[in-house]
Amino acid sequence: MRTGRCRSIAVGGLCALLLAAWSGSAQTRPRSEGGLRLMFYNLENYFSPFADSLMPNKEFSESSPRHWTWSRFVEKTSGIFKVIAAVGGAAPPDLIGVCEVESRFVLNRIAYETPLAKFPYGVVHRESPDTRGIDVGLLYNKETFRLLGARFFTTVLPSHRTTRDILLAKGVVNALDTLHVMVCHLPSKYGGAAASEGSRMAAAGLLRRIADSILAASPNASLVIMGDFNDTPDSRCVSQGLGASTHLGGCARDSLYNLALPLHSAGVGSLKYQGMWEVIDLMFVSGNLLNREAPLYCLPADYYVFAAPFLLEPDERYAGEKPCRTYEGFRYHGGISDHLPVVLDLRKGF
Repeated sequence: MRTGRCRSIAVGGLCALLLAAWSGSAQTRPRSEGGLRLMFYNLENYFSPFADSLMPNKEFSESSPRHWTWSRFVEKTSGIFKVIAAVGGAAPPDLIGVCEVESRFVLNRIAYETPLAKFPYGVVHRESPDTRGIDVGLLYNKETFRLLGARFFTTVLPSHRTTRDILLAKGVVNALDTLHVMVCHLPSKYGGAAASEGSRMAAAGLLRRIADSILAASPNASLVIMGDFNDTPDSRCVSQGLGASTHLGGCARDSLYNLALPLHSAGVGSLKYQGMWEVIDLMFVSGNLLNREAPLYCLPADYYVFAAPFLLEPDERYAGEKPCRTYEGFRYHGGISDHLPVVLDLRKGF
């Protein structure tokens, strides 16, 4: 039984969900014809409930203090699908980057055991060395994104602790252009923002080196970086570690551009921390994707936080609203995630 106050939605069949319930929502923007919709979502501890011999102290299982059961896992999976459907509107997003997922099994449940199975999705995932057992992954529509290959990169942190891998996928979009997509989940601020900054700087530096290698080989490459950076768009991690530009009017082909800073400046966020909204789920693009004469391009306003009402609940401590999360401490709350998804629409060029 749902114990929290999160708004629930009913699914009356796939067509009803995709067409009637969501295509007319003010939260779901019209899609650009011939373009591509990308989504990133931190799924907040999306674990299977099964015990793991490799992780005897697994944080989320039926025998753990949180009593993570199969029925709760199924409910969360259903909720994740509802978010994907709502973000997509008339059709689900073409590319769905995720983090805080335990395994290929949980991603397969979304892709093949929900109504999303009616669409030709593929899954990219690899077990990372992260100490909590959480990974990044990518779901992609095979009809609109023909996967050419995928690689994973391991970040070496100054502390020598292990963390999540960085995923790089390359594919052809609607026979228009080749797109490189990176999915990441940078180290958290556990232990303090200043003490942990070096770890995020190391991960951001690796992201930049990967991007530079792609742009050196192909200066006109179209590249998107998406992920939970555990830092805001104005942080040193972004400005110096990743070296992303905030001048969105430019389109230098060897540069990366920070799409999230305007939202941050406006007080819009994907996570609420101590009563303040912060956008830490970020997307960056290479200069070619800001060029309207390219086969694919975007405008700065094409990146946004998806804040549908059913993902929010009243914030009784700080006022306003906040994301409805799965657990509050060790108490099951019944929400989907403590993060809101972020979306980027790529348009078909002229």
